[in-house]
Amino acid sequence: MKKWAFLTVVCLLMCLFGGCSYQSDTVTLNVFNWGEYIDDEILDVNALFEQETGIKINYKTYESNESMYTLLESGAAEYDVVIPSDYMIGKMINEGMLAKLNFDNIPNYQYIDEVHKGLAYDPMNEYSVPYTWGTVGIFYNKKYVDEADLAQGWDILWNEKYKGKIYMFDNARDSFAIALKKLGYSMNTTDPAHWQAAYRALAEQKPLVQGYFMDQVFQKMTNEEGWLAPYYSGDGANMITGDDGNENIGYFVPHQGTNQFVDAMCVLATTKHQREAEMYINFMCRTDVATANAEYICYSTPHTEALEQLDPEVSGDPMFYPPQTILDNTEVFITLPEETNKLQKDLWIRLKCLRERPSWWPFPS
Repeated sequence: MKKWAFLTVVCLLMCLFGGCSYQSDTVTLNVFNWGEYIDDEILDVNALFEQETGIKINYKTYESNESMYTLLESGAAEYDVVIPSDYMIGKMINEGMLAKLNFDNIPNYQYIDEVHKGLAYDPMNEYSVPYTWGTVGIFYNKKYVDEADLAQGWDILWNEKYKGKIYMFDNARDSFAIALKKLGYSMNTTDPAHWQAAYRALAEQKPLVQGYFMDQVFQKMTNEEGWLAPYYSGDGANMITGDDGNENIGYFVPHQGTNQFVDAMCVLATTKHQREAEMYINFMCRTDVATANAEYICYSTPHTEALEQLDPEVSGDPMFYPPQTILDNTEVFITLPEETNKLQKDLWIRLKCLRERPSWWPFPS
C-alpha cells in the first residue's frame, strides 16, 4: 500500500499557518474504532489532532459491531466518538445512544459524496458522518482454489472439495447475510422462515469450516492455513499487497449479490465533550487527513477530494471501487426489527453450540 509521506509536511504547514485555532489542555476524547482502521504510522492522524488542538485522544479498538455495542450498552466504558457500521448505527439511534450532530462544527461534511448520504440507517443525516465504505466478497488462494469454482458464488463456501480450508465471519449479521444471499433471499428479510432456512444452510456448512474468525483471518489466509474466506474488500491490501501479504490471494464478489457497507463516525449521547467530538469528526473529514487514512487503511473513501488524490492504481482497482454493475447488485444492511434480531441471536448461539451433524443432515458421512 502506498504511503503519502508528503502529507506530513502539508499538515505541519497547515498547523503553522492557522491550523491551531483551538487549544485545550484539559479535554480528553475517548475514541472507539475498528482495529487497523486509522493511519497511526505515516501521518499519525491522532497525534496530529492532539498537536493542533491540545485535545488528548484516548484511542481504543474493537473487532465487531456486536462487541462494541455490548460494551457500550453495559456501561462498562465511556466513549465520545464511535465508528459503527450502518445497521448498528440505526439500532443505536433507535435506542437513544447517539447524539444529533451540530454540523456547524463539521464544515468538512461538504466533501462527503451525496451517494453516501440519506441512507436507510440515518435517512435525515442527523447522527453520522461516513468514514469508509466497501463490499463483502470472498478472498481465495489461487494456488489451491479452482478458478472455475468461482462461478458458484457463495456456494463455493459449501463445496466439499475445500473442507477444512474454509473460514466464516465470527459475527451473526455477516454470516447469516451470506447464507440468505446463497438461498436467494434479501439480507434484510424479516421472514422467520428465511432465517430458519439460512440457519440450516450454515449448520450444513459447519463441518466444512475450519473456524469462525474476524481479523485473525488475515494471518491465516496469508499463511495459507485456509484457502477461502469471506471478508471486507478494504482488507485486500493487507492480504495481498501488504508487508505480510500473499500475492496468490485473489478476491471476487459472488454473482448472487452482496452487502455494501458504510462505517460512519458518531457521537455518543452520553458525551460531555460534544463540540470537541465534532471537531474530531471534522478533522477526520479534512482532505489531507481523509486522504492519508484512505491510503493507509485502503478502505474505500466517501470523501470526494480524497478520492481525486488517490493513486489511480487504487481508485481504479475494482476491489476497492467496483463497477456500477456490482454496486447495483448490493444491499446496505438496515436495522432489523427487535423480533428478527432476537431470532438471529438465538439461531447464532444455536449454530455455534452445534457439535455434531443434526439428525436431518442430508449428506453422507
